[in-house]
Amino acid sequence: MQKATLEQWRMFRSVADAGGFNQAALVVHKSQSTIHHAVNKLEESLGIKLLTVVGRRSLLTEAGRLMLRRAEYLLEESARIEAVAKSLQAGVETELRLAVDSAFPKNLLYKALDQVSLIYPQLRIDIMETALSGANELTAAARVDIALSPLPMPEGLNEEICNIEFVAVAHNQHALFSNGAELSYENIKSHRQIVVRDSAEHQSVDVGWLGAEQRWTVSHMQASIALLQQGMGFAWLPLPAVSSLLQSGELKLIPLAEGARRSQSFYLNYQDRDKLGPAAREFMGALRMCSYDLKNPELA
Repeated sequence: MQKATLEQWRMFRSVADAGGFNQAALVVHKSQSTIHHAVNKLEESLGIKLLTVVGRRSLLTEAGRLMLRRAEYLLEESARIEAVAKSLQAGVETELRLAVDSAFPKNLLYKALDQVSLIYPQLRIDIMETALSGANELTAAARVDIALSPLPMPEGLNEEICNIEFVAVAHNQHALFSNGAELSYENIKSHRQIVVRDSAEHQSVDVGWLGAEQRWTVSHMQASIALLQQGMGFAWLPLPAVSSLLQSGELKLIPLAEGARRSQSFYLNYQDRDKLGPAAREFMGALRMCSYDLKNPELA
């Protein structure tokens, strides 16, 4: 039988986080005596000292630091269990929130969502367009249910869903094509590179060659394409997004000796599968099938 209760662990964590019993009482809206009693009972049941008073502050002992790390996992798991129970009680979710990287093939996304809507016609779908690590940041903050991202999540579940080719392109009248010769990175260094800004608010990243002496940064991939159509620079863009412009000849592939093409994995990321509702799981299944068709076009 467990000697300590979850409530006692919560009170202990509140004191550790706040730095004292008075401060913790204000945070958790409990009386100081209630919190003091819970922590004392916890220490008695464990047989160790978790906190020591220094001046007006309550500081963790060495054993307290160790136990707090263990307690964090226990309390987080308890919160997840309660969230799963809440989702089961609610049944089919009313809204599906997605963070989708702007480079992800929209035809795959829309095809999968259309299939889900046929099964759950009352489902509201909220799509947030992101760039680079932005989708994962929204997922980690629980602002969306699922992310479609070019980056795996450090903490969470990652499933590679498809592989997209990025190509170096520019307008057909760009100076890069003036002599028709094969180019190196050194040759394109003096020309303007157009890059898409990471939409994450914290710990943003840069991806792709960024060695150009002049660089314009935009917030959306469509802005990057528009600048290329005006002959304003060059960029590495997902092939599905520019294939029609390449076919029409408006944009051309830059004849780089190396690095003209690169392959990028895209991931289906989420925090906890058990917390996803039936519609979210149906979307994931539909997206897998659509991605399989992309990888095996002869079977589509």
